[in-house]
Amino acid sequence: MDKKKKYRKLKKARWSRHAHLFRFDEYECSECGYIALNDYTVCPRCNSLMRWKEYDPAWIDEIETASAIFDDD
Repeated sequence: MDKKKKYRKLKKARWSRHAHLFRFDEYECSECGYIALNDYTVCPRCNSLMRWKEYDPAWIDEIETASAIFDDD
C-alpha cells in the first residue's frame, strides 16, 4: 500500500477569501465548498492542491447594512 498522500491536482482549485467586518475571515474551497478559517495548502475535505487565492469583499455589504441601520438622515 502506498503511504504517500495522493492529491488531486486541479488547475482551478483555489481558496475564495470571504472577508467580514466583525468576525474572522473565511476561506472557501472552489471544488467542494469547504469553509475553513485558514488557507491550507491542501483542502482538508477533497484533498485538492490549492493553486491561488481569490478575494471576495463581502464586508462591504456588511458596512452598507450597518450604515443603513445607524444612519441619522
